[in-house]
Amino acid sequence: MKLLAAGLIALSTGACSFSLGLSALDDEEPKATGAIAAKAVTSLSADLDDEDWRRAKAALAVALDPQGAGTHVSWDNPATKMKGTFTPMGAPFVKNDEICRAFSASLSGPSPASLQGTACRPSGGEWAIKDVKPLKGQAKV
Repeated sequence: MKLLAAGLIALSTGACSFSLGLSALDDEEPKATGAIAAKAVTSLSADLDDEDWRRAKAALAVALDPQGAGTHVSWDNPATKMKGTFTPMGAPFVKNDEICRAFSASLSGPSPASLQGTACRPSGGEWAIKDVKPLKGQAKV
């Protein structure tokens, strides 16, 4: 009986172990894993400078406003001669706790383009383009 009791004690304490990998002792930043958050697109085109993009974002916000009628909105920058338009495509929808809306866009400048995409914004936040690609049926310019 004493042997059985000793064996049970050995098994119960032997199965309880705790180990730390060496990385737990490092002071380095944690390594990234496969779960990566979707990164917002920062611009529609490499042709846009900071001021072009600032003007374009303002027009995008007006065009996609979920309280608005969803109308075609134009923007331009006389200094760079860049201009474009945004047109909402369909009703706003909620995705990942953000208000989202599909849109089409056109850009005039060195590389004219017709695009389609989706932009989203958190409640009270700014619109961020989540994806953008050439408009269906349009060749890449």
